[in-house]
Amino acid sequence: MQKTLVNEKLAACVNIIDGLKSIYWWKGKVEVSGEALLIIKTRIDLFNELVDRMKELHSYTAPEIITVPIIMGYKGYMDWLNSSVSK
Repeated sequence: MQKTLVNEKLAACVNIIDGLKSIYWWKGKVEVSGEALLIIKTRIDLFNELVDRMKELHSYTAPEIITVPIIMGYKGYMDWLNSSVSK
């Protein structure tokens, strides 16, 4: 999934933080699962398209897809990010 998002230019970069343990409610009971956290860098105008594609690719019924706004960023990095995604 991660490489697909980059290949399709929906994401400039995907960081994978593996080895997380998640404890959460699902279908009326508490679950404990090993998971990986993905930090996906994209532009806000691509968010809905990215979400649609992730829902197609992800195995979870309700994957955690949230935004963390970039308040400020190094111009060189931001230029790279913007040039690395489509549209």
